[in-house]
Amino acid sequence: MQQAPETPGRKSITASPAFVYVLVSPLFLILLAYVIYPLFETFVASIHVDGEITWKNYTRFFSLEHTANLEALWTSVYISVLSVITCGIVGVTMAFLLERYEFPGRKILSVLALVPMALPPLIGVLSFTFLYGESGIFPRAIKELFGLEQVPFSLKGIWGVVVVHTFTMYTYFFMTASAAIKGLDPSLEEAAASLGANRFTVWRRVILPMLTPAMVASSLLVFMISMASYTAPLIFGIDRTMTMQIYLSRTNGDLDMAAAQSTILSIVSIVFLFIMRWYQGARNYQNVSKGVSVHRTEIKSRAGRYAAIVLSFIGTVILMLPILVLVLISFSVDGTWTVQILPPQYTLEHYVDLFTDSKTWRPIANSLQLSAIATIGIVLFGVAAAYATVRLKFRGKTLLDVLIMLPWALPGTVVAVNLIAAFSEPSVFSFGQVLVGTFWIIPLAYFVRHLPLVFRSTSATLLQMDPSVEEAARNLGASWWYSFRRVVFPMALGGILAGTLLSFVQCIGEFVASILIFTPRTTPLSVAIFQRMYSFEFGTACAYGVLQIVVIILVLFISGKLTKDQGSTAF
Repeated sequence: MQQAPETPGRKSITASPAFVYVLVSPLFLILLAYVIYPLFETFVASIHVDGEITWKNYTRFFSLEHTANLEALWTSVYISVLSVITCGIVGVTMAFLLERYEFPGRKILSVLALVPMALPPLIGVLSFTFLYGESGIFPRAIKELFGLEQVPFSLKGIWGVVVVHTFTMYTYFFMTASAAIKGLDPSLEEAAASLGANRFTVWRRVILPMLTPAMVASSLLVFMISMASYTAPLIFGIDRTMTMQIYLSRTNGDLDMAAAQSTILSIVSIVFLFIMRWYQGARNYQNVSKGVSVHRTEIKSRAGRYAAIVLSFIGTVILMLPILVLVLISFSVDGTWTVQILPPQYTLEHYVDLFTDSKTWRPIANSLQLSAIATIGIVLFGVAAAYATVRLKFRGKTLLDVLIMLPWALPGTVVAVNLIAAFSEPSVFSFGQVLVGTFWIIPLAYFVRHLPLVFRSTSATLLQMDPSVEEAARNLGASWWYSFRRVVFPMALGGILAGTLLSFVQCIGEFVASILIFTPRTTPLSVAIFQRMYSFEFGTACAYGVLQIVVIILVLFISGKLTKDQGSTAF
């Protein structure tokens, strides 16, 4: 039966070239309202002092007479660069060993290598403090064992921060490098070796350059997270970092200086983003050969196998200790662990209180509610933005991509300060309401901060889908909405769910932004852990932490299954 020709003047609106702008305009509006506008308001607040425009905050920041801010900037950049280097060395080395060699203990190490992902930054700092701090288990044990007057070592200062950063963040390098190494073509290395290159030259001139895109992405992520680090510098005695200076300026009421510090930190982060993108784009790292992936080389020598077993055991202990010590201390009675090596008294009361005491349960309920609200918004706009950038053709596509990823290049401290500057007074974007001090400011911060997670995971899935499937549905008469709902969405569901779960986990663990915008009524779990720790309620703080770790492990497990089934990765 032949379809009747379409009546002139009744052409579907979806066929209009302008329809794409109807779809993407809400995305640009959201980004304008909650990314660009807050960033602009922060800059305005930094130069608008006592009713007049002045640059005195920036003059004071770069003043050689008052060097606190310059020292804080230098320390933050220094720690972040060191963290990128150490995380890169550990993550890429582990990825290479676990992907290229077969040895006893490799499988268990491959699983445990991802354990630090289950440690939110705040929880990681807590566990390392209990293990290796000045009053930690190992320094105290060695002191008692050898009858020393002082502990022989303790994590403190810049290197303490770098050690914690390395342990909690190397997984970003490990995951991306593992995926890249699996896809390397062994014929490239064989060709280099046949031309006389030794193993070190092959590693330096062939393997590392091919890993550059993965390492650039990981470097950017680690640098941003390190720049946003607050708890580790605080606990390990680093008084002057940018996040600490912003927090002090905020609490001291010097809001215009906090805005100036946030603006400068934003500029540093964005500059680093462009440097990394320039470096990645300076050369072509595409693998154009058609060889198969390399097989793992089995270690056959007896000495090598014994060494691998011993090192695998040591590695397993090191990776598991931070979680095990949190579990141990979560059963300790608050206030009883003072100078002893291990807590002297234990109880189940903390876990009972988590679900029976309303005061203890409230931060958990807050985090679940705040994170769920933020995640719903993240999914709606993240999926829409991913579809627009991958499948639609319109002017401003690159700008949309950059604007979505911009908050990921900003530390959580800056995102919080931007929202405070933008919504401390009524505006059209807040529907005439003051959002600061209300319930809604926290999920808004989570939404802005973690929107890139769903955006990237969905984009990666859509890029792997053949667009001809959707085109076939449209050619058979399906409307745009019908084909998206019945064809595109089900096929991309794995990637969408993976990004959704990861964003939910990140929202639950978000601390740096939360500490600046929470109220006693909306205290989230991460802030409650911080408060309990500083009240010396270590058992309750660790019980909170163990609960958070269990939730994250479950979510990561489900996310990994979904991602594996979909055949894609989140990034």
